[in-house]
Amino acid sequence: MSSPQLSGILPSAVSYLALIPAKTIPFAWNLITAGYIEQSIYGVVISTIGLLFIGKLLEPIWGSREFLKFIFVVNFLTSVCVFTTAISLYYITRQELYLYLPISGFEGVLAGFLVGIKQIIPDQELSLLKIKAKWLPSLALLVSVVLSFITTESASYLPTLIFGTYIGWIYLRYWQTKPETKLRGDPSDEFAFYTFFPEFLRPVIAPVSTLFERMICGKRSETADETRGYTLGGNVLPGSDPIEASRRREKGARALEERLAERLAAARRTEETQNDASENV
Repeated sequence: MSSPQLSGILPSAVSYLALIPAKTIPFAWNLITAGYIEQSIYGVVISTIGLLFIGKLLEPIWGSREFLKFIFVVNFLTSVCVFTTAISLYYITRQELYLYLPISGFEGVLAGFLVGIKQIIPDQELSLLKIKAKWLPSLALLVSVVLSFITTESASYLPTLIFGTYIGWIYLRYWQTKPETKLRGDPSDEFAFYTFFPEFLRPVIAPVSTLFERMICGKRSETADETRGYTLGGNVLPGSDPIEASRRREKGARALEERLAERLAAARRTEETQNDASENV
């Protein structure tokens, strides 16, 4: 079943704001605006719920400025990657579909949010799904890949989700500034690229990801002082302290517990109010 479309209501808005590779030059602004316009009612609902619920967890930990910066960077770079992929596919296949298919939606940023959840509370078990939070990005991609074989609409979202996940990881791994320490990134082993894959695939993925890690971050020191993390020219790279990574995860877990406690207290107050009202009646 296809989702209700908004593009029929605002066709001109989609034409100018969505990412249409053939029109990106000169309409380069759609690399930014594409992430903030939805073409279906379902997309609006999912994006709104995702932003409200996940944002309430991440924003207090990252800070408002860093939270907005994450959204902007992940959205923009995801659009750039999708645009580059579409142009490449056109030159390979010569199918104009890749040039004129309008692509938009907040899904790339939502995928990046899931990577943030993986980083902050990796071992927190989600009661509804019965899985740990660290598997949320991988599970979302797996479901998206499966659905892409079922419906063409799902297939159109797949590149955005893949690049959103990857750019979100790149940002948190290397670029994010931590307000409390002014350090950058999170090169801890628990947040390495191969941790997105099941255990049986890691022996294949780990050597390749480690090679890229060393190219970008330098190499790990092998002396007793090297337990702090990555080094480059004998200096510890900022943000590579595993103690700092552990502190950030603990902070995330505390924030989640506080959110759950607030919701539980609110639910109890509502229940007490209803009981009092029924007794008065």
